[in-house]
Amino acid sequence: MLVLLPPSEGKAASGRGAPLKPESLSLPGLTPARETVLGELVELCSGDEEKAREVLGLSEGLRGEVAKNAELRTAGARPAGEIYTGVLYDALDLASLDAAAKRRAARALLVFSGLWGAVRVTDRIPSYRCSMVVKLPALGALGAYWRAPMAEVLPAAAGDGLVLDLRSAAYAAAWKPQGEVAGRTATVRVLHAPTRKVVSHFNKATKGRIVRSLLASGSAPAGPAELVEALRDLGYEVEAQAPARAGKPWALDVLVAEIH
Repeated sequence: MLVLLPPSEGKAASGRGAPLKPESLSLPGLTPARETVLGELVELCSGDEEKAREVLGLSEGLRGEVAKNAELRTAGARPAGEIYTGVLYDALDLASLDAAAKRRAARALLVFSGLWGAVRVTDRIPSYRCSMVVKLPALGALGAYWRAPMAEVLPAAAGDGLVLDLRSAAYAAAWKPQGEVAGRTATVRVLHAPTRKVVSHFNKATKGRIVRSLLASGSAPAGPAELVEALRDLGYEVEAQAPARAGKPWALDVLVAEIH
């Protein structure tokens, strides 16, 4: 099982660990693209602060993120699972999983990133600010920039099992499973059961809980149909729609009675 996650806008501090080693990150086929984006981001943030803030879409209150980006090559690095925070990651709560579940998380979770492309939760990275919707001056929109390198690397990372895609639209644009990989991919919406409306903020919390439940239970569904049964066994109310034709993902709706 491969679980595709969005990052979080907010991130924990880098800490005092050893600096980033780009060549040590998972998915080494992405290393040249990572080096390019990293170089462009550091150069941007080492120059005109106002220009950098405008390009990155940062408010006045987030001005300090520019200086943080300028020091990415020398900043301390921590496991990505500790760097990413926010609603989904709070609900997932990797730190409190038992040892076996943590090993499953290290194998299964892949976090998409405007800067790194995608990383494992065990990859050591510094705290940064650069979303997938950013348009770097020399590279353009990062969502489009990452498509070619992702298309080269991600099919192999997906292996031959289930792909559970929990990414937001901006990050899903960087890689869309194709062909037989798409056929074993499941996307998830979270709906408020009484109204059948898509929830927003609580969508992230529910997705975090789903991933935690799968990791903690040791469930290893082989494909989307088995995922539906596994989630139902774990207490989730799930409606599934199989693709109308080959090469398309399954669509799963998880229904929540209370928004919390």
